[in-house]
Amino acid sequence: REAPLRANSSESMTVPARESDTGRCSRDINGECYHAGPFRIKPMQRILVLASTSTYRRELLQRLQLPFETTAPEVDETAHPGEAPATTALRLAEAKARAVAVRHPRALIIGSDQVAAQGSQRFGKPGTRANASAQLRAMRGREIVFHTGLCLLDAANGSAQTRCVDIHVGFRDLSDAEIESYLDKEDALNCAGSAKSEGLGISLLSYLRGDDPNALVGLPLIALCDMLRAAGVTLP
Repeated sequence: REAPLRANSSESMTVPARESDTGRCSRDINGECYHAGPFRIKPMQRILVLASTSTYRRELLQRLQLPFETTAPEVDETAHPGEAPATTALRLAEAKARAVAVRHPRALIIGSDQVAAQGSQRFGKPGTRANASAQLRAMRGREIVFHTGLCLLDAANGSAQTRCVDIHVGFRDLSDAEIESYLDKEDALNCAGSAKSEGLGISLLSYLRGDDPNALVGLPLIALCDMLRAAGVTLP
């Protein structure tokens, strides 16, 4: 049985020290433990689920020191015809959360999705070296907006909090040699926009503008903390 969330209640109690609920780890669907830090719980309190298997989102969520599970949502991520990038990101974030709700009917479920765009042009995960190189050539000297949709779904009653957090990213006027040198040194093939801002990719940028730099990595933690507090989770 997974460890419950903190409770914002005077009835909370300290749980006996067992591996599954000491507050020092949380587990994904494969049983892997993630550090979550000490916490206090109320019996029967719901668990927290991240509807994503992204390593980047998992590592960001660990910073909140709450126990959580991860599970893969099965969602068609194709944009609807004529759909604005921010609308796509919000729709898919909620769709991902709702897709796993049937497996976690009492959980608080986090869904997130990111769409990078400049005007009508979108930049997804490149997947190949050739695509990554082409993306970086297309983005050099331009400002790209990374729209990160966030949803916190209360699976018990179906209510959802949603928010889109935009980060405006200026790319330097990169030379072909700089692009190839970067791709030689960092694996960015699974990263929207082909540049890891949390790694060497920061050297490709001229500026970041937005409310939460974590949104660029894939999970807006400031907005998520607001949502978790509204759902009754005690932070810090």
